[in-house]
Amino acid sequence: MKSGLNFLVAAKRCEIAALQALALTSALVNVTGRLVHGLQRERGLSNLYLGSHGARFAPERQAQIGECQSAESDLRACFDSLDTESAAVGNGARLFSRIAYVLHGLDALPGLRAQVAQHNWTARKTTDAYVRLIAGLLAVVFEAADSATDPEISRLLVARFNFMQGKEFAGQERAAGSALYACGRADANEQQRLLHLIESQERCLQVFTEFSSATLGALWAQSQPSNTLAELERMRRVLCTAAHGATLDASQSPVWFACCSLRIDRMKVVEDQLAGELLRVCECKIAAAQHDLQAFSALNPSARQEADTLSFFKEPHALIDPKGLTSNAGAPPLTPTLQGYGLHLERSILELVQEQARRLQSMADELDTVRASLNERKLVERAKGLLMAHRQLSEEEAHKTMRQMAMNQNRRLVEVAEAVLAMADVLPDRRR
Repeated sequence: MKSGLNFLVAAKRCEIAALQALALTSALVNVTGRLVHGLQRERGLSNLYLGSHGARFAPERQAQIGECQSAESDLRACFDSLDTESAAVGNGARLFSRIAYVLHGLDALPGLRAQVAQHNWTARKTTDAYVRLIAGLLAVVFEAADSATDPEISRLLVARFNFMQGKEFAGQERAAGSALYACGRADANEQQRLLHLIESQERCLQVFTEFSSATLGALWAQSQPSNTLAELERMRRVLCTAAHGATLDASQSPVWFACCSLRIDRMKVVEDQLAGELLRVCECKIAAAQHDLQAFSALNPSARQEADTLSFFKEPHALIDPKGLTSNAGAPPLTPTLQGYGLHLERSILELVQEQARRLQSMADELDTVRASLNERKLVERAKGLLMAHRQLSEEEAHKTMRQMAMNQNRRLVEVAEAVLAMADVLPDRRR
């Protein structure tokens, strides 16, 4: 007959397997981040190339395409390493659907590049195509963050996703501004889009700061020198305040691109640091779990059966409740030690089970807190999509509408999103 220790060991093995899956997911996220960074730069160079009617930036664009192809090859290798046969993969249905979408986009990427090379597409159409592909890649990161079962790793994944999303908005700002400067004429719609992108990236970076470690937060603050930010703000004002149709200095397009690129490259340094911390945490947790497994496996349950029985009935306050949780939350943390066997063990198997239950409950509580941020984002995105579909609004207009509603009603944006979704059946459908 299997003992409680058998199941405790099995639980620890499941924990190790989950952590190893998270480590693989973290590696996938890191490679995805590298490709996203490359595509963001390729998008900006493509806009400069199109804005100059092919007269400039052709060599730089071609070199960047080569870097992206290398990162894409690595990402496809990561996809190939995923277990697509097992139905037990956490969040597998959504994650694999996102990956399928990304692969479709990557297969179409050579065609996109050919359209740009032949000047068949406008800068805006090209930007939108890159935005869709990068959004698909970021959705893979989002699903990875949503599937994490360890709160510390989940926090880092949430921080990573929001930082990458903020960096993507910064990349879109670079591309949109490059196109405006390169064409030499201000456009009211593009100016409104720039303002939306600036606000969106700041919102994402705020969430990153909330969920990242103090070290990463400090690194981010130090990576933004005042002279770079001052130059960026100056050029932003030129772009966003010029009258519709006013002339812009086309010679400033490479200056704008270089200024934005400097900021984005420094963001990449922070992103790489975050990637390293993510892998380090995964490795440390796997090592600790394997150490615990060895300690559990060395225990001899039969020698402590009588003592455990007495302990079980003498300490009713420490019993595990029907949900697998313990009410003895104030007990000190326990680390199994192996100074002897049988009656000389320092801790009983019951105590190990109780400690495991306390730890899992603590992790579950923290994980709920972390996932609240992801759930809020899902609600806001669904509400925006609903407004876009029913009122034929752009994403910027839908977000602006919800933000204005939140300000007028003195409510949080997520509360407005919930209200919009609750009224889905009565919203006017203008698609007909």
